[in-house]
Amino acid sequence: MNTQIETDKEKVLVVFFSLPGEQYSVGNIKVGNTKIVADLICKHIGCSQFEIVADKDYAMPYNDLIKVAKEEANKGELPTYKGKIENIDQYSTIFIGGPVWWGTYPQVMFSFFKDYDLNNKTIIPFTTHEGSGLASCVEDVKKAYPKANVLKGFSIYGHEVRTNDKKVIDWLKDLGF
Repeated sequence: MNTQIETDKEKVLVVFFSLPGEQYSVGNIKVGNTKIVADLICKHIGCSQFEIVADKDYAMPYNDLIKVAKEEANKGELPTYKGKIENIDQYSTIFIGGPVWWGTYPQVMFSFFKDYDLNNKTIIPFTTHEGSGLASCVEDVKKAYPKANVLKGFSIYGHEVRTNDKKVIDWLKDLGF
C-alpha cells in the first residue's frame, strides 16, 4: 500500500454526510457531529468540501432513525442526494466521512460511491460514532474502490467532537498535513 498522500490543499477534498437533530448520547444538536469534523479538517488543511445532503428527510427521533437505517441497509437502498462535484478528477486525496449507521456509513453515501469513481486516488475514511468505531466503513470503501489507496481510517466519538479538536488535529498531523 502506498503511504504517500497529496498534501497540496488544492488537490484534497472532504466528502461527508452529517445529520443534525437528535443524537444518541449527545442530545439534539444543530450541527451534525461529522460536519464538525469535516469543517475542522478543512480549517486545518484549507481544502475543499462536498456535503452529501440527502433528498430523503432523516429528521426524526433517534429510535426511528435506527429503524430506517437498518431497513435501508437490509434492502441495499441507494437514497438520492442534492448537488454534484463537477471536477472530481482534480482531487487526488479524498477524505470520506460519515456517522456509523447500522454498522457502516449511511446508505446515501453508497449512492455517492456509485456515482463517483475514486479508484487510483488516496481515500481517507473517517467516522463519528458512539461506540461503533470504524465499523465496516474502511472495508466498504475498499470494496467500492478496489484500485484506490485507502489509508487507515479515523473514528471519534460524537460526544467528543465539540471538545476534542486535538484528537482530529493530531490525526491530520500523523497523515502529514
